[in-house]
Amino acid sequence: MQYITYIDSPAGELEIIGTDEAINAVNFVKSTRQTASESLPAIFEECIAQLNEYFEGKRRIFDFRIEQEGTDFQKRVWSELLKIPFGKTISYLELARRLGDEKVIRAAGSANGKNQLGIIVPCHRVIGADGKLVGYAGGLDKKRWLLDHEDRLANGVLTLF
Repeated sequence: MQYITYIDSPAGELEIIGTDEAINAVNFVKSTRQTASESLPAIFEECIAQLNEYFEGKRRIFDFRIEQEGTDFQKRVWSELLKIPFGKTISYLELARRLGDEKVIRAAGSANGKNQLGIIVPCHRVIGADGKLVGYAGGLDKKRWLLDHEDRLANGVLTLF
């Protein structure tokens, strides 16, 4: 069975979708909301608690079970996103290099854009090679907010590595 709920965050309203076993999506709400589930499994409580800790500056890594459907390549990209440290950014080109082939830059960008676990799988930490913010499903204002939030907490300047 699939469940859905909504929470307010300092960056905007979030929609959380999942099952009894895993969280499948965390996305910024853009317009139409589905009806929230009346009762939620324990994993939702854990997800919400950890998101609140992230926004309060008390958490940098999430450790509840996540699961999203995708191709093997998309899953490789999402796995690579989880390796980007809190408060750091990489370029789409660097992401492609980490995947083993600069030529997959467009495919890597596309897979990044299909990530349904925003914030949790930190696709917001991928920026253009020129340092500009590009491509974020939640909107560039949300991406900027998340990067600024992490930058403040990391007490440094966001750097490419």
